[in-house]
Amino acid sequence: MTELNIKKLEEQIITQINEAQNIADIEQIRVSSLGKKGSISAQLAKLGKMSPDERKIAGPIINGLKQKITALIEQKLKELKAKELEERLKKEWVDISLPLNEAPIASGRIHPVSQVIDEISAIFSDMGFSIAEGPDIETDYLNFTALNFPSDHPAREMHDTFFLPPNEKGEKKLLRTHTSPVQIRAMKKIEEEAKADWVTEPIEPPIRVIMPGRTYRCDSDQTHTPMFHQVEGLVVDKSSHIGHLRWVLEEFLQSFFEVDNIKTRFRPSFFPFTEPSMEVDVQCDRSEGGMKIGQGTDWLEILGCGMVHPNVLRNGGLDPEIYQGFAFGIGIDRLAMLKYGIADLRAFFDADVRWLDHYGFRPLDIPTLFGGLSS
Repeated sequence: MTELNIKKLEEQIITQINEAQNIADIEQIRVSSLGKKGSISAQLAKLGKMSPDERKIAGPIINGLKQKITALIEQKLKELKAKELEERLKKEWVDISLPLNEAPIASGRIHPVSQVIDEISAIFSDMGFSIAEGPDIETDYLNFTALNFPSDHPAREMHDTFFLPPNEKGEKKLLRTHTSPVQIRAMKKIEEEAKADWVTEPIEPPIRVIMPGRTYRCDSDQTHTPMFHQVEGLVVDKSSHIGHLRWVLEEFLQSFFEVDNIKTRFRPSFFPFTEPSMEVDVQCDRSEGGMKIGQGTDWLEILGCGMVHPNVLRNGGLDPEIYQGFAFGIGIDRLAMLKYGIADLRAFFDADVRWLDHYGFRPLDIPTLFGGLSS
C-alpha cells in the first residue's frame, strides 16, 4: 500500500471515530481497524513480505498510524463513557431533600430507662407520692452509717463500692450504691425546715416520696452493670403498716405491667435499714420461652422492702416511738427488661442508635409522662 493509501485509510478511520455515537460503535471501529483481521493489522502483516528498503519506509508509517488510531479510540471511549454517565445521572437523579411520605419524620427516640422512669413517676404520683432526688456522690455516713450498716458490712468493701478520696473535712466520699441516702435526706429536710425563721407551725410527717436515680456498684455481666438505675419509695407517718406497703406495691405492679390482677408473695429477708425485711415475688409464666407477668404458676423475685428500722428513723431526725413507715426498692433497668422484652442489660448503655431505634419510644407532639406508650 502506498503512502497515499495509508493517509486515506487514516482519514477514513478518524472519520468513523468522530461519528461514533456510543461505546458499541467505538468498539466496532477498534475491532475493524486494530483487531486480528482489522485494516491496520492487515497492513502490519504485509511488512514481512517487503524488502528491507520498503520495510524501512512503510514500517514507521504503519506503526505511527496504529499508535495514533489507538490513542484516538481511547480518547473517544473516555468521552463516550463520561457522556453516558452524565445521561444516566440525569435519568436516575433523586431529590433526597424530599420527605419519604406526607407524614412528619420523627427524630430521635426516648430511651427505655427514661420511659420507665416517666411511667413509674406517673403511677406513684397518682397515689400521692412526690419525687425526691439526691447527689450521685455521697458521704459514707449517708450511704451506709445513717442507714444502719455496720462498720464491717461487706458492701463497704472496695470490691463492691466505688470509693473516692475524702473531702477537705475528712469525710469519706463514694458513688452511691443505692438511692437510699435520699431517704435520710428527705427526713432531714423536715427537721431543717422546722428550724427555719419563716416557720410558724410545727412541720412533721407524713412523708411519701419516691427516689429514682443512678446508682453504682463494681459489677458487670448480662444482668448487672457498674452504673444502673433504681427507684426507692419511702412512707413515714404515725400509723403506716405492712398492709399499706402491700397495697402500694400491688397497685404499682398491676399498673406498670398493665394487668387487671396480680399475685405477690412476701418472703422474709434482711436489709440493714428495714425491720422486718422482705423480698417480693410476683406471679409469672415462663413457658414458651417468654416471661408474662400476672399469669401462670411461677414466681419471679422483683423487689425488696420492709418497715423502716428505728435506727434509720432516729438518724433521720424522727422519733421512732412516734413515727413508723415502710420503704421499698426496685431496679428500673430490670423493670424495663421485663416489660419490653430486652435480654441484655449491657445494651442499655452501649449508645447503639440501631438498638435505640428498635427499643426506644417515639415522643408525642404534646409531651406527657406516658409519651411513648401509644407508639
